[in-house]
Amino acid sequence: MSTTATTPPTSSSSRVYPSLRAAWIPLAALCLAFFVEMVDNTLLSIALPTIGRDLHSGTTDLQWVTGAYSLTFGGLLLTAGSIADRWGRRRVLMVGLGVFGTLSLLVVAVHSAGELIALRAGLGIAAAMMAPITNSLVFRLFDDQALRMRAMTVMITVGLSGFVLGPLLGGTALAHISWEWLLVVNAPIAMIAYVGIRLGVAADHPDDLTKDRLDLPGAVLSVLTIGLACYSLTSGVEHGWLGAGTLAAIVGAVGAAVWFVRHERTTASPMLDLGLFSNGTVRGAAIAQAGTSIAMAAVMFGLILHFQYAYGWSPVKAGLANLPLIVTMLLASPLSEGLAKRFGHRVACMIAAALLAVSLGGMSWGVYHGYLAIAISMVVMTVGLRTIMTICAVALVDAMPANRTSMGTALNDTAQEVGTSVGTAVVGTLIAVLVTTALPAGAWSHDLVQSFFHGERVTYGILAIVVGVVAGYGAWTLTDSRSVEEHPEEEPAEEASAEPRADRTPALTA
Repeated sequence: MSTTATTPPTSSSSRVYPSLRAAWIPLAALCLAFFVEMVDNTLLSIALPTIGRDLHSGTTDLQWVTGAYSLTFGGLLLTAGSIADRWGRRRVLMVGLGVFGTLSLLVVAVHSAGELIALRAGLGIAAAMMAPITNSLVFRLFDDQALRMRAMTVMITVGLSGFVLGPLLGGTALAHISWEWLLVVNAPIAMIAYVGIRLGVAADHPDDLTKDRLDLPGAVLSVLTIGLACYSLTSGVEHGWLGAGTLAAIVGAVGAAVWFVRHERTTASPMLDLGLFSNGTVRGAAIAQAGTSIAMAAVMFGLILHFQYAYGWSPVKAGLANLPLIVTMLLASPLSEGLAKRFGHRVACMIAAALLAVSLGGMSWGVYHGYLAIAISMVVMTVGLRTIMTICAVALVDAMPANRTSMGTALNDTAQEVGTSVGTAVVGTLIAVLVTTALPAGAWSHDLVQSFFHGERVTYGILAIVVGVVAGYGAWTLTDSRSVEEHPEEEPAEEASAEPRADRTPALTA
């Protein structure tokens, strides 16, 4: 989950506002677009056990209900940004909102887990058309740097409010309405945002758009790589690790990855310039971001099952149980910036990686020792998450040439979404292997609860090692910069654009 600011286009046709009050219509509309994207995952996550019972779904199905959205969203972010640079940012955003709202209404026709997974994949595609654009259009509304930062603060607050309120609103709503309405509510929000953007945000000037061709083969290959890799995990559980389908998925994922790398290196207009990864900061920040998202997605998916199945809590109580994680996410920003200023990016992120490993180890121990132990681990984990997410977003964009900052923000978001897909796939697969592939309705037996606790202990123990290594390695390649804003001390002359870097805005991660 992230938002990173990009350098806004400077079109002469852009509608510039003198204050936030004057821009309230387009600003509110863009905030709503961001809100609906942020709240969608948390609203539905709290309903996973209910969905599992209603649609007779197992853990792997529920894994894909969550993972399908992240898979298409993360896989298409770079492509969506490329399309927006060619067709117009406002136009692509409005198309995304229209598709998102329409698909949200179609949930009333869903009668199986497969149909819901397909719908979630479509919503991920629509969200990918929205995410890279909302932030850049917010900054386009103003030509004053202070106003741009105040507008971004408003947007971050709205987005995080959606993330905080999602489980609580979803849990409360489930006590009175069916889970389908948690998606239906997105439709009117998307419609209001569409109208506000149509009225208040100027269309892109043709001179601000590029005519380079799209890298459609690269987009297809990236989605194939991630999708087949995740499918191989679930197929191994259901059909055996030596089954023909599983082996075919593994071979296909490896083949697609190799083909993707080869294509991106040889095509004239690559979706992702792989040469960027020769920069240790770019490479390390992306890897560390993926590590944090693996941890966050795995824990949120696992704890939803833990609270509602193993503990037998209601969706409302389960939503409240996530408050330590969410509140810490809101309040930890000063601590994260303090670590960066005192120790520099490398050391601060290595400390954060250690916190992630310790917290996952604590989670492994805490599943047998009650909610308080889990809550403490959630707080420690979130401090680590917030620190890496903030610092690495800034470091990654700082390391990019001034004329490539949009690629940096898209790469940041993509790394996080890939990590989310992997984290959800790993925890769902391990629980299915260690516990059960079918989630029985009603109260669980004592033996099944104990088996589930054992599966969680092993899962979080493995994740503590994996996340610690991945995030720690990424942190190790960062510099000792103490910046918490995008103001690098020096810039290679050959990479600088005509636009001064002082005009760039801080990258913020939520």
